[in-house]
Amino acid sequence: MSEEAYINLREFLDKFPVGFPETESGVEIKILKRLFTKEEAETVVLLTPAPQEASRVARQNKLNKEDLEKKLESMAKKGLIFRVLRNGKTYFNASPFMIGLYEYSVNILDKELAEMYKEYYDTIYQEELGLSNVPGFKVIPVEQSIKTGTVLLPYQKLEESIKQARIIAVADCICRKESRLLDEGCDHPMESCLYFGAAAEYYIHRGVGRQINSDEAIRILEEADNSGLVHAGANSTHLSNICNCCPCCCISMKGITQKGNPIRKYMNPIFESIIDHNLCTGCGNCAERCPVEAISVEDIATVDKEMCLGCGLCASACPEEAITLELRDDREEPFERVLVMGQAILEGKRKVLEKRG
Repeated sequence: MSEEAYINLREFLDKFPVGFPETESGVEIKILKRLFTKEEAETVVLLTPAPQEASRVARQNKLNKEDLEKKLESMAKKGLIFRVLRNGKTYFNASPFMIGLYEYSVNILDKELAEMYKEYYDTIYQEELGLSNVPGFKVIPVEQSIKTGTVLLPYQKLEESIKQARIIAVADCICRKESRLLDEGCDHPMESCLYFGAAAEYYIHRGVGRQINSDEAIRILEEADNSGLVHAGANSTHLSNICNCCPCCCISMKGITQKGNPIRKYMNPIFESIIDHNLCTGCGNCAERCPVEAISVEDIATVDKEMCLGCGLCASACPEEAITLELRDDREEPFERVLVMGQAILEGKRKVLEKRG
């Protein structure tokens, strides 16, 4: 099988903010061959990251509109491109490897593909994820952990945002599914990834996510919190998804817990845990609960601010209610839109690569 179409696709995907870099082993080409036929690989590079109607793509490339539209619908159904409906019209756009092709492959993931993903992550993709030093995710805790009286912006009100969502879907966590296939998994809930709006419609249309109401979404969130999972969404003020992440399987969190990288390479902490030393008894529950080992206990518990995700899991574990979350004084607000975040990631990568020479 000729590799030219797949090499072109790899180069195309590598132009996204979080790219798709080349490896010496060529495992990234093996991944693309597993996901795409040659014809599909040649088609996706005709698209852009911005949504376009099939008629426009066909006109720009002198193709038959009906044939192309049928092909794009098939590719969207397979999770190879993104599809969105707006005002009765259908639009298509190319998707990055992450968040995108990787997550969309959750229903076809088997041990062979999981092994490819793991090899790619360990070889080069973990570095690619954090290369820009611009986190792609923000951490938003449940409000019960936040200090009473804290004035919150709309995006910081997680349950309220969920209740206002137009449509919601839930799907399995690709990270935990991959780990379990490789006998490295955990016992945290599998069906835990929440999607909203256009992302939810896409998952429902493809049959890889099921539609739920806001009450069930909040119940899933509460179960995730009880299980010790970190609530993280795209680092923008718009609510498009909530990943409930564990430190053992999550692609981003493993960069912190297994690779020892700073949390802000991957996660934007909006809050920080504050311990009332007059109430703390040093029981150690908070340290056991912390997913990134940001808490140590001698006579009383102390928090390493630079390691703290502000997830609130320690607060819910404290029997003395000695821990609350407060907005960080050094916080960086999420980007207004994902597009702006992407531009910041590209600029961050450019600066890092220039320094390396």
